[in-house]
Amino acid sequence: MKHSNPGRDQFQKKLELRAQSQKPLKVLIVDDDASILELLQTALTSFGNCKVSVANSAVQALKKIETSDTPYECFLLDIQMPQVNGIDLLRRIRDLPQHRETSVIMITAMSERHYVEEAFLEGATDYVTKPFDFLELRSRINTAYLLTQERMKAQRTLASAKFLQDELDFNQQINFDDPFSIEGLNRCLRYVEFDNYIEQLSRGRLFDSSVVAVKLQDAEFFFDLSKSGDYRRAISDLAKAIQMTTKDANAIFSYRASGVFLVVTHGKDATSAIPSEERLNQVFGTIIGNRSATGWLRVLISDRVSMRSLSKAGAAAALNKAIQGVDKREQALQSQGNEPLADDGTEPALQVVERRRVYERVMFELFGEDSYLAQK
Repeated sequence: MKHSNPGRDQFQKKLELRAQSQKPLKVLIVDDDASILELLQTALTSFGNCKVSVANSAVQALKKIETSDTPYECFLLDIQMPQVNGIDLLRRIRDLPQHRETSVIMITAMSERHYVEEAFLEGATDYVTKPFDFLELRSRINTAYLLTQERMKAQRTLASAKFLQDELDFNQQINFDDPFSIEGLNRCLRYVEFDNYIEQLSRGRLFDSSVVAVKLQDAEFFFDLSKSGDYRRAISDLAKAIQMTTKDANAIFSYRASGVFLVVTHGKDATSAIPSEERLNQVFGTIIGNRSATGWLRVLISDRVSMRSLSKAGAAAALNKAIQGVDKREQALQSQGNEPLADDGTEPALQVVERRRVYERVMFELFGEDSYLAQK
């Protein structure tokens, strides 16, 4: 699994072609600078696929949203505005049921990490710094809009069978390499938003940033033998454990598929606050134990990788290095045929026996007395 996507440009072109066949997007631009409003309105209108409205303040924007006959389909928000700034406005927009999934792109001169991070945590879809290229902006608007449409379509599909909503949420069929979304955690970004977050940070030079990869050990083995819902719940439980144990580090993290999370921190103090593998496993074990789930699951953590990046490619390389590090660690353990050495000094041979017991326990939980192991 790779963080970077070689086909992303081709994918983006497909999105743009699809966007051209859509009806004009209903866009609201919010900025207290009249010249910026005029410039953006003229440029986006000239593209022919946007129906543009403008507001010079958050208060005016909220009034337009409230009185609009139909919901807006995309928002472009400046951050630095008097009274109510763009991030506070974003927060209020996300509180509106009809705009919880609407694409929101921050258009701002504020490139500091604090603003980037806060914007994405409050629900921004993308972040573009001034001065910007209008063709790139159009591409980002189209991509954000179509991404939102796909997510809303998926939500409507689930809502159409509301009496099964909880089970559908967890038991819908997924592939092992699907980076599904994990909801309800305030520092966990979805796949695309995390990519956009890293891309924006890379423009600000990530000299003090670091990344570690966290992986559910033997995730593919567990996925193959488990129901889809059990696997999704285990990944969600691991996400909760990561959030709880990285709170002091102010970490931002994302599920990247194949049982792997990426956890990004900024600054020496934050990096030192990343939990040990032992601590993360303790919390993870408690969470899965509280819902009476299988207790054999364990977590591996990669070595810290510095993101001393001068480019988007450099940031992606650091993320890939962290993922490769945790994969190699897992492969080494698999080749040894045992779990990591226990703190009490358990001999490797005994750990091989324990691993066999774990396998038998999983098979029994899945198949009960009909397991071929029970028939030996």
